[in-house]
Amino acid sequence: MADLRGLPRLTPLVLVALAGCAAEAAPPPVAADYAIEGVAVLPMDGSPALEGQTVLIEGDRIVALGAGTQVSVPEGATRIDGSGRWLMPGLAEMHAHVPGGNAPRQLLEDILFLYVANGITTIRGMLGAPEQLGWREEIASGALLGPTFLVGAPSLNGNTAPTPADAERLIREHAAAGYDFQKIHPGVPLDAWDRMVEVAREVGFTYGGHVPEDVGLEHALQTGIATVDHMDGFLQAAIPEDVQRRFAAELGVIPTARILDAVDDARLRELVQRTREEGAWVVPTSYLWENFYRPLDPDSMLALPEMRYVPASMRQGWVRQKAGMPAESAAVGEQMAQVRLDLLRMLHEAGVPLLMGTDSPQMYNVPGFALHHEMRLMEQVMSPEDVLVTGTRNVGDYVARSLGGDGTFGTVATGQRADLLLLEADPRETVANVTRMAGVFVRGRWIPEQEIARQLERIGERYAP
Repeated sequence: MADLRGLPRLTPLVLVALAGCAAEAAPPPVAADYAIEGVAVLPMDGSPALEGQTVLIEGDRIVALGAGTQVSVPEGATRIDGSGRWLMPGLAEMHAHVPGGNAPRQLLEDILFLYVANGITTIRGMLGAPEQLGWREEIASGALLGPTFLVGAPSLNGNTAPTPADAERLIREHAAAGYDFQKIHPGVPLDAWDRMVEVAREVGFTYGGHVPEDVGLEHALQTGIATVDHMDGFLQAAIPEDVQRRFAAELGVIPTARILDAVDDARLRELVQRTREEGAWVVPTSYLWENFYRPLDPDSMLALPEMRYVPASMRQGWVRQKAGMPAESAAVGEQMAQVRLDLLRMLHEAGVPLLMGTDSPQMYNVPGFALHHEMRLMEQVMSPEDVLVTGTRNVGDYVARSLGGDGTFGTVATGQRADLLLLEADPRETVANVTRMAGVFVRGRWIPEQEIARQLERIGERYAP
C-alpha cells in the first residue's frame, strides 16, 4: 500500500475552497457560431448592466450568456472581442415604409440595408402590398438581408372603406392573406369603423395608425385601437367642444397657432390617462412632425450626409412635398414642436407604452438614419435608457401581446433572438452612442462595421447627386 503520510492534509477550509472552484468551473461548451467575449451587456429588461460577459450565438438565438468563467467557447466559434464594448438588443423602427411591388429590386435591397446599417433589426411596415408578404418570408429565411418585417395590410381609409360592408370585406381579406395587422388612414366613417372593429375582433386581427376625424381619439381607444401613430388625435380631442363648434362654423382653414392655443392642458392629461388605461401603444414620429411644421431650407436638408443614400427622385419629391405644404412661421413651428414634446413627456410620465418610429422614408427622413434624429428628440423628455426601451423591450412586448407573434426579442438573454448591437460606448450616457457601432447581429448574422461601411459606400455611389 502506498504511504500517503507525506501528502499535505486537506483541511475543511481547503475543501470548501476547492468545492467553490468546482462550482465556478465553466460547464461543457454548447454549440455556437459566434462568441462575444468580455462584453458589457445591457439586458434592457430592467436589470443592471452585466460586466465581463461571454455571449454565445447559434443560428438565430442566444444560447448562452454569463461571466467568462461560466461560459466555455466551443471550438470553431468565431470569437468577437467585446472588451470595452457594450451589447444591447437591436432597435426597431415601428412606423416604417418599404417600397411597393413596382419599385426596382435594388431599391428594396438598399432601403432594407439602410435600416440594418443603423442598428434596426425589426421594422413595422405601415403601407402593405401583396409583394411584401413574400419579402417577409425571404427576409426570415435569410435569402434577403433585412430586418424582421412586420407587414401591415393595405390602408383602410375613406376611399377604400367608405361603408361598413367595405370595411368588413377588407378586414376579412387582409386577415386571410396573412398580414400582421391592419393599417388605418384618415377618412374612415364612424359606422365603417365600428364594423371594422367587430369583424377584426371576430377574426383576431388588430389595427392601428391614424385616428379618423369621424371616429375621434376617445372612441378609437374605447374600441381597442392597438397603436396611435403620430400621437394622432390627441390635440384635436383636447380642444373644448364649444371651441370645436366655433371652428367648424368658420370658413377656410383654421391657423395652426389658433388650434394650438385652444388645446386644454387638463383635458390633454385626461386623454393621456385614458390611453394608459386602455392599453394602447403610441408611436410619436416626432422628427417627422418637426420637418412638417418648421421652416426648412431645402439646400441645407439635402446637404445632410444621409441624403446621398436615397435616389434623387426621392430627394426631389421631398422638396416638392414641403414646398406644397402651408407655410408656417418659425414661431408656429417652434410652438408645435414644444406642444408635441410636452405631450410626449406626459405620455412617458403616465406610463403609456411608447414605440419608436419615424415614418421613413418621408419628408427628409432617410430610412435608418431618421431613427437617430428621433431618439435625440425623445432624449429631451426622458432618459437615454428609457428612449432605448421604446425601440427594444417595448417592441417585443407589443409583438407578443398585440400581434400574437414571436416576442422573444428586445432583450439580451438566453433563448432570445440574436438581434444585437455591439457598441463602442455606453448608450445609457447618450443615445448618440448608438451610432458608434462595431457591428450588428440580424437574426444571428454578424455584419461588422467594415462591411456596413463598404455597403453604404456602394449605395452612396449609386444615388449620389
